[in-house]
Amino acid sequence: MKYRTIGTDTTTRREVSVLALGAMLFGSVTDEATSFAVLDRYVEAGGNFIDTSDNYAFWADGGQGGQSEELLGRWRRSRGIGDEIVIATKLGARPLAPGTGYTDNPEGLSAKVVRESAERSRERLGLEKLDLLYAHIEDRTVPLQETVEAFAALVAEGTAGLLGVSNHAVWRVERARATAAAAGLPGYEVLQYAHTHLRPRTDIPDALFPHGSLGHAGPDLLSYLRAEPGLTLVAYSPLLRGAYTRPERLPVDFDHPGTPARLAVLREVARETGATVNQVVLAWQIGGELPVLPLAGVSSVAQLEENLAAVDLELTPEQRARLDAAH
Repeated sequence: MKYRTIGTDTTTRREVSVLALGAMLFGSVTDEATSFAVLDRYVEAGGNFIDTSDNYAFWADGGQGGQSEELLGRWRRSRGIGDEIVIATKLGARPLAPGTGYTDNPEGLSAKVVRESAERSRERLGLEKLDLLYAHIEDRTVPLQETVEAFAALVAEGTAGLLGVSNHAVWRVERARATAAAAGLPGYEVLQYAHTHLRPRTDIPDALFPHGSLGHAGPDLLSYLRAEPGLTLVAYSPLLRGAYTRPERLPVDFDHPGTPARLAVLREVARETGATVNQVVLAWQIGGELPVLPLAGVSSVAQLEENLAAVDLELTPEQRARLDAAH
């Protein structure tokens, strides 16, 4: 395994494995025995960066979520896991009532919600301190300063460490960070966005993003990260939920003329290296000029083994150049 430091403050920064494990479906779609087997193998391989959220997976049973955090709590207790494993969680997108969702009825990011949601997550996970806590989605009904101060209060109390943000407009991230800096408070340092080798269209509206997606790591965000080397990009859905091997799963926003060219280069490099396309995608992210921490969920140990092998896959500068240039 390889590792990277996230965060800049000596009191909160952590050394994490370059491949993060997504636990979204653990305890719901993925049964407990399989989830425990995946978690055990990940840790055995040197992995120490696990991602969840307080709303995972509310859609599995029409509830409000919490199954993933609860399973991770049971796993931690049964294995005697301490703070050597970094567990990241998110708040703000938990449905306020069963049968609703984060687009129509989210908890949001008020000071009250931030505090209460963090407490619930700590209890479910069995943690005194949340190593990394994200604002999951935007809440423009709450003043930004209120949210910034609420997250900072948790850090001051020692119940949260690093702070992160996901699915926010880049200008909102920068405004929140500037607000925190002006007040001498800790701000967002880890940014979690969808990112993969294929490039999506970002002009397709949906219920969360009526003007087009803000949840992908597009040119604005990547430019921002290059200008701010203290920030870290964690890439969710790096393997497009299996679409690289099962084209029928390709999301509609990747159905455009640029996709076949990038797929062709991925397959070329996979043949040259003897690796799978999935492994090339992960290696491309991990070893890039702008390093990215891929966050990949799996539903079996076999899938995890494939992903783990990508950590040691070294792409040549020429291969990287071809992967970057394809369009």
